[in-house]
Amino acid sequence: MKNIALFFTATTGKCAILALACLMLSACNPQADTLSEREARINARESELVTLFAELVELKKSLEKDQAEQHSTRAKDANTPAADICVCDTAGAEASASGSAAKVDSKTVLGAIENVYLDPPGLEFSARIDTGAQTSSLNALDIVEFERDGKPFVKFNLIHPESGEKIQLTRRLRGHVRVKELGDREALRRPVVKLRIQLADIDEQINFTLENRSRFKHQVLIGRNLLQDLAVVDVSKKSAPAKSDSPAAAAVK
Repeated sequence: MKNIALFFTATTGKCAILALACLMLSACNPQADTLSEREARINARESELVTLFAELVELKKSLEKDQAEQHSTRAKDANTPAADICVCDTAGAEASASGSAAKVDSKTVLGAIENVYLDPPGLEFSARIDTGAQTSSLNALDIVEFERDGKPFVKFNLIHPESGEKIQLTRRLRGHVRVKELGDREALRRPVVKLRIQLADIDEQINFTLENRSRFKHQVLIGRNLLQDLAVVDVSKKSAPAKSDSPAAAAVK
């Protein structure tokens, strides 16, 4: 009886060990499956990286080929004789030098001296074009400021460009500017009026400072307040006549 009990105990122990081993094997199988899946994903990723690297290599070769072709084209253009270049640029330069070009980048081309039409007095004057002057100025004599109906006005004389006689004008006073001339310690206070000016194809109303310009050859000086955004100055260009349908302007031409 004792032997049977021992046998039964030994058999039971072996069965328990076998059962435990089976449980351990079953627990390892999921882990093994997980490792297999990870390995498969890694292999797939490596394959994708290899393909991407190959594409990058091909792209680099293509870019290097394009750059080589561009360098070759530039070198060929640099070695092209001057006679093969389009003569349209040369023709344009010649036209500009001769004064026949009327526009540069949509701006009127003016010479250093131009004829301008002023209204009032409805006459044409010779004017100096000065890009260094901020405001245009006008030769004015016998300047008198006064009020009319509570508003400021100024009365002054111009010199007729043909007869030399004085022409009296009365204009609304737009304000004053202070101008410091060379050698003067204090800035001079000058009145400002607005006049209509026609110059080439420009027709504007601009401010003029009134000053005695008797010592200068030209009664009118045109500054940046007209030139800016409208004209460029070419000192080699011949003056263009002022454009006006006024009979008064035609009478002095």
